[in-house]
Amino acid sequence: METPKTAEFAHIGKSVIIKGELSGSEDLYVDGQVEGNVELSGNRLIIGPHGQVRANVNAKGVIVQGKLDGNIRASERAELTKSAVVAGDIATQRVAIEEGAYFKGKVDIQRDGAKADGVKPAPTPGVSAAASAGAGSGFAAKTEIK
Repeated sequence: METPKTAEFAHIGKSVIIKGELSGSEDLYVDGQVEGNVELSGNRLIIGPHGQVRANVNAKGVIVQGKLDGNIRASERAELTKSAVVAGDIATQRVAIEEGAYFKGKVDIQRDGAKADGVKPAPTPGVSAAASAGAGSGFAAKTEIK
């Protein structure tokens, strides 16, 4: 997933503050503040570098460049860029955490057939979550996983 072109995404600007339930059927770029729940099950969410989200997020794909305090449930992919600050759990099929990102929580890698709804597939013996997520591809991340 790439950083959006503004014409392709709904956009919440830096000065906008939203409290409550946020849902939609198009991709969303948040550079303001959101508090509550975000439901974009068939679409992508990008939290921009100035974005501050205090919510549980359910989306097809999630990219965090700013701050997120809440759980991520991404049916396809979750990505934390180097400027991301995330406190919460992640459930997804694929995860990417850039070097320098801050993450405190747990990661639940879903199998292709399982939905990211809390169903935990049996772990593969001898394979860590990072290895099964493709994290052995030459990057390191500053993470604190509990």
